[in-house]
Amino acid sequence: MAKSKFEYVKQFESEDKLLPNCWIVVRIDGKGFHRFSDVHNYIKPNDDRALDLMSKAAETVMEEFKDIVLAYGQSDEYSFVFKKTTNVYNRRASKLATNVVSLFASSFVYFWPRYFGTTMMQYPPAFDSRTVLYPTDKNLRDYLSWRQADCHINNLYNTCFWKLIQEKGLTPAESQERLKGTMSSDKNELLFKEFEINYNNLHALHRKGTILIRATKGIENGDLDLSLQLHLSGSSTSRSQSARGHGRGMDSRRSPQMSRKLTRPNIDRLHVDLIGEQFWTDYPDILNPPKR
Repeated sequence: MAKSKFEYVKQFESEDKLLPNCWIVVRIDGKGFHRFSDVHNYIKPNDDRALDLMSKAAETVMEEFKDIVLAYGQSDEYSFVFKKTTNVYNRRASKLATNVVSLFASSFVYFWPRYFGTTMMQYPPAFDSRTVLYPTDKNLRDYLSWRQADCHINNLYNTCFWKLIQEKGLTPAESQERLKGTMSSDKNELLFKEFEINYNNLHALHRKGTILIRATKGIENGDLDLSLQLHLSGSSTSRSQSARGHGRGMDSRRSPQMSRKLTRPNIDRLHVDLIGEQFWTDYPDILNPPKR
């Protein structure tokens, strides 16, 4: 940058370099997505097109920023975990937050037609972002557990809320009043007794959210978008889980050519429990990457 007498204004910029040796989490969140989902006629309580679009945008972010070791998403939010030793943008909080959220938002718009077809976007979506430091592995795990617990709580409520509206004919206000003060056990009982639904049998994508990790075993069937999997398998419930016994692959009749064309070999999508020990036992390199 050329020097001039006006360069002194740079002194007003604040130094926002993040502490070293801490996990950096950048969380993005949709702004006003209740309205956005209504205007664009999202399927309630979960629209798999929208969830897959969010994950595709998150994968685009992970492909750009190689120091992201894990991302977790649910509803209209995604959290990106940068490794402790990252020096991306010299660990400046503002640069990390703005670059991640701008790439995510532009990817969301760019890939919209792939998931919503001829449904035109009625107005530009917006996302906010924040950067948070977690000094210990336990702090990071507790953060991710908090977000996954939030996914479960919200999905259980929304499943009951929309079932009462769609199948019992209640108004939104009546459905809200019916669920007021209920515990998780009450909601599970309501689903089972009134709708013959075992909540634990509902799709793990909706109950657990989506975990994105870097693949370690080549091309995995679990990398397919749900919409593509459903198209190929002809099933309304199939969703392959990738890697290490977390689920069943999709239709084995798929040709090798189709596998190469549709899978993404670098990133796996998982819909499994993050709160217990099993995930961290299966993927120890996330918290303890091998020394190079």
